[in-house]
Amino acid sequence: MNTNSWESVIGLEIHVQLATFTKLFSSSPTVFGSEPNTQASEIDLGLPGVLPVLNKEAISFAIKFGCAIDAKISNQVVFARKNYFYPDLPKGYQISQLDDPIVGEGKVKILLGDEEKTIGITRAHLEEDAGKSIHDLFNESSAIDLNRAGTCLLEIVSEPDLRSANEAVEYLKKIHKIITFLGISDGNMSQGSMRCDANVSMRKFGDDKLGTRTELKNINSFKFVEKAINYEISRQIKELEKGNSIKQETRLYDSTKNTTRSMRSKEEANDYRYFPEPDLIPIRIPKDLVNEIKQNLPELPEALKKRFIDSYNLSDEDADLIIANKETASFFEGVLSHNVSAKSAINWITGGLFALMNKNDLSILDSKITPEHIAEIIKNTDNQKISGPSAKKLLELLWESGGNVEKIIIKEGLEQISNDNQVEKILDEVILENQKQFSQLKEGKDRLQGFFVGQVMKKTSGSASPQVVNKLLKEKLSK
Repeated sequence: MNTNSWESVIGLEIHVQLATFTKLFSSSPTVFGSEPNTQASEIDLGLPGVLPVLNKEAISFAIKFGCAIDAKISNQVVFARKNYFYPDLPKGYQISQLDDPIVGEGKVKILLGDEEKTIGITRAHLEEDAGKSIHDLFNESSAIDLNRAGTCLLEIVSEPDLRSANEAVEYLKKIHKIITFLGISDGNMSQGSMRCDANVSMRKFGDDKLGTRTELKNINSFKFVEKAINYEISRQIKELEKGNSIKQETRLYDSTKNTTRSMRSKEEANDYRYFPEPDLIPIRIPKDLVNEIKQNLPELPEALKKRFIDSYNLSDEDADLIIANKETASFFEGVLSHNVSAKSAINWITGGLFALMNKNDLSILDSKITPEHIAEIIKNTDNQKISGPSAKKLLELLWESGGNVEKIIIKEGLEQISNDNQVEKILDEVILENQKQFSQLKEGKDRLQGFFVGQVMKKTSGSASPQVVNKLLKEKLSK
């Protein structure tokens, strides 16, 4: 298979569940994890005689996103009926937008190594989500949960500007950052708050004409997006090099087998028989509302990164780690509010705290550790009240149960032993137990100095002051 002669052309359709308290056209709540079918009203069920009422907050959230990507905001919002039958769509149609999306053309920039690339966004429009079909709950039947039906969705459609699975993932991560920093969605892909359809086609390098595309439907993680696109690229190249044509179709990604499989032939817009939603009049968008939202946008990732680098002298890599998500950035600034150095805060957050988060598969918000805890650890280490090993143990204790730093230091006996007489007594014990190594150290084997310091730290459970140990050891070697 000659992959070098083929170019992939990729566009993403990202479906973002907006963090509104109620649904797009009804007052039903949108709490994730509720008992099945407890959050679906008569409007969500599409019962005769009911009328949709537009959620104003969803309009504001969509405008926020449009302003963040420097897009044109429509003067009016017009909704349309997208007609198709599926069991989890009780009305038999979806209220969406076609000709007048609330957000028009915009753009975002992604970083690929040291190079920046601009990805065009065609549109972002509002629509209601469908329910959820469940196929593994009963032996010979499928179940339908309509809690999600009618939830506010913002569908973000990119231009076909992406050329690899890696670029697609970077673009998806960029959109994820924007929506979470804006506060319009929690972006939780495992819970379906952000899902992605990938349109993939192949063409010979140098060709202007686009190839036939396939749509990979409802991918719900960054890792799966990369794997699904890479598989589909490989599959299409194999088919084309055999002389076969690519069918325009919708395919599903099987993460267990790492393959894609055909789901249905790909529909065109006219297959959905769009027509204006008769129960919703066009909504005018006042310019004053757009200007007000634009002026009150929160600090976005690029601006935040630049401020962190300029204000705290962070490296590019450290800044990227800290702005990986809004919660980490806020936590970092919370630590700094207690008057500790930025470098120390970075080291404890990206080192000790991140390690515990990864080990326990928890987010920074789920942790019992607070910004004040990290600041207190830094202060107690800087003033040599506790040693480095004791500070690490303190962090682990705080992770397990939270609590008051000073009380834990006293209760666990973590306060550093810096009294010369106490440390010297322990050092003498270590020397007595390791006379051969001490003789070698005196003869010039300097690497053994760390051995003796380590043995003292071991005997004191990390509480001895390394500075005092080194000072006393040096004195004994000079005698």
